[in-house]
Amino acid sequence: MTDDPRGVHDLPSPWRDSRFGLALGAGAKVRHNLNVPELVEEALVRREAHLASTGVLVSDTGQFTGRSPKDKYIVVNAGSEGVAWGDVNQPVDQAHFDRLLEDMNGHLVGKDLFVQDLSACADPAYATNVRVIAEYAWHGLFATNLFREPVGPRQEPDWVVLDLPSFKADPARHGCRSTTAIMLDFERRLALVANTEYAGEIKKGLFTALNLELPRQGVFPMHCSANEGRGGEVTLFFGLSGTGKTTLSTDPARRLIGDDEHGWSRTGVFNFEGGCYAKVVNLTEAAEPDIYAASTRFGTVLENVKLGSAREPDYADTSKTENTRAAYPISFVANASPTGVGGHPRDIVFLSADAFGVLPPVARLTVPQALYYFLNGYTAKLAGTERGVTEPVATFSTCFGAPFMPLSPLEHAEMLRSRLAAHAPRVWMVNTGWTGGGFGVGKRISLRYTRAMLDAALSGALDGVETTEDEVFGLHVPRHVPNVPDALLAPRSTWADPAAYDAAARHLADMFRKNFERFAADVAPDVAAAGPKG
Repeated sequence: MTDDPRGVHDLPSPWRDSRFGLALGAGAKVRHNLNVPELVEEALVRREAHLASTGVLVSDTGQFTGRSPKDKYIVVNAGSEGVAWGDVNQPVDQAHFDRLLEDMNGHLVGKDLFVQDLSACADPAYATNVRVIAEYAWHGLFATNLFREPVGPRQEPDWVVLDLPSFKADPARHGCRSTTAIMLDFERRLALVANTEYAGEIKKGLFTALNLELPRQGVFPMHCSANEGRGGEVTLFFGLSGTGKTTLSTDPARRLIGDDEHGWSRTGVFNFEGGCYAKVVNLTEAAEPDIYAASTRFGTVLENVKLGSAREPDYADTSKTENTRAAYPISFVANASPTGVGGHPRDIVFLSADAFGVLPPVARLTVPQALYYFLNGYTAKLAGTERGVTEPVATFSTCFGAPFMPLSPLEHAEMLRSRLAAHAPRVWMVNTGWTGGGFGVGKRISLRYTRAMLDAALSGALDGVETTEDEVFGLHVPRHVPNVPDALLAPRSTWADPAAYDAAARHLADMFRKNFERFAADVAPDVAAAGPKG
């Protein structure tokens, strides 16, 4: 401890970690394991962020308001054995990574750094110690909110994330495509993040690491949120960012296990994280009371939220981006699980924000349909979630999380298939997108109705009810759901022009079939036949 009244905890400079190849040069001031008030104060002193009227820290992520998936690379070495190389998992050779690490080490000379020792995975059997070395205090706070406290005494890390927004990569020297680079070396267990202020890269980098390492231990890693009913009935919510994972799993009537990343082991499910990273665009207390309350607690970080004249957060202001977010500890949610661990799921929900407005708002899936929709992972990329996305765009993200999955999608599908066979959960497709027309014509399905459909599904009220088979997609859609207009359940009837609906439905069905062609030869015949008809 220094004499600084802010209570800064320093490590000696220079500071070396030979195991990970890190060398924090002379003149660097390394603040180690600061607590939340200290990190907030450091961020304010450095003018990295502002304090809102609610007492939360408000940051601006600069030009990077979302992830940069095209700038993410994995080192080709013994540690990356099994990686499915391609556009998602881009290879980089060891020499380029080592040069990037060398140059980032050089960039550390004279820098003030924030080192937080944390962990991932709520199940102690799979706990992973994580050290985050950040250039910004608010990135240190973000990591502290999103990861977990270590179990027992702080130990040497299993993984290290070095996060330097001010360092610009050199494509020719470092083997990347731009000045931004996110590189993972699975052999050294080191992640480098360069030239992006978007803090989400820190947690998604580690999620990618766990997605390769945990299957080797018999765990199915999932891009999903999870909650449980009063009797411990677990529900998983799969979906890309912006489709409602956090909103729908943060339910006052159910206990939140986690909002984004989980593992399914032989004993049940467990949260990877210790916090939530919720979208807050148009957030209101009436619609999302738990997220709203958490977003007003001291220690929360708001990303890219505009402040009014009295420094009050304006969640409706999207002039910066629609990908405004709140990062807070899961303990800020009143009914959060204290353990982050649950049993085997009774229900699985696939969330799709259908920008074409043709999928039904709720349908129950057979096992072959579940595997078909899991492999397709249809949704719409919502504005701001990735750089360059300014309006919803139809996309197929395998397993509802392709950007974070180093293994082949077929391996993830096999992990799901074996668990469906062993535990027989109900599987649902829920469309949180548009009705009455596509984006720009129709309107977003009301959150109130989506919650009512989920309540009915999870309570068993839809078990055995009369259904209609969708003529295009073959999905079994309930004719009636309590507290939901019957017309909403039949998408074609909500369109002013039924012929336009038919054309849009056929177009989306063709996209489904075309996307699935890459899997058709490698899956069981009943799965290949479980897609749209015709």
